[in-house]
Amino acid sequence: MRILLVEDDRDLGPVVAENLRRDGFAVDLAASLAEARELAELGRFDVAVLDRRLPDGEGLSLVSALRRLQPGLPVLALTARDATEDRIEGLNAGADDYLGKPFAHGELVARLRALLRRPRHVLSPVLALGPLALDTAERRASIEGRPLNLARRETTLLEILMRKAGRVVQKEAVIEALYGLDDAVEPNALEASVSRLRRHLVESASGVELVTVRGVGYVLRAVT
Repeated sequence: MRILLVEDDRDLGPVVAENLRRDGFAVDLAASLAEARELAELGRFDVAVLDRRLPDGEGLSLVSALRRLQPGLPVLALTARDATEDRIEGLNAGADDYLGKPFAHGELVARLRALLRRPRHVLSPVLALGPLALDTAERRASIEGRPLNLARRETTLLEILMRKAGRVVQKEAVIEALYGLDDAVEPNALEASVSRLRRHLVESASGVELVTVRGVGYVLRAVT
């Protein structure tokens, strides 16, 4: 899942971004309204996290612009202001949730995953394909209840493919969902991740296969 993080604090922003990446999210970090608009025009996001106080204006002013570009995009507002009036203002401005600073990273992740599970995104917390299951909230894969130990990026790759099981997912779409714009992506990084995930699926007798459609992308399907 890909996050647009808009935070101008030079210490906090990179730390939050890196922690989210460790939890399996792809993150693009912007330090201003202008940077955020530019990123939103370049790529698709699953959720946006907006700081309210930005150097070029009020973070909430970005909500309507983001929704024009990506209808239904969930928005979580961050602020150091803790007054009830500020929270009401944020929600009335279109934010779906509100989190005051300082905050625990675990709470931020829990709130983001709750937003991503909302019905309008048709995102079930547990995905299943044959005997293979993936709990997207807990980031745990299993085969008929047996744990399938995957690295963070392999888990995210599995989720991307399971959400479109049986259909070819274009390579460019996988890269966009798996990596942020600021990530340094080696030329063969995606192929390496696909190879590792395929090996895990084969060695664990998962009942599914990951097929490369040469020149197009990848498809995950149940073995018949």
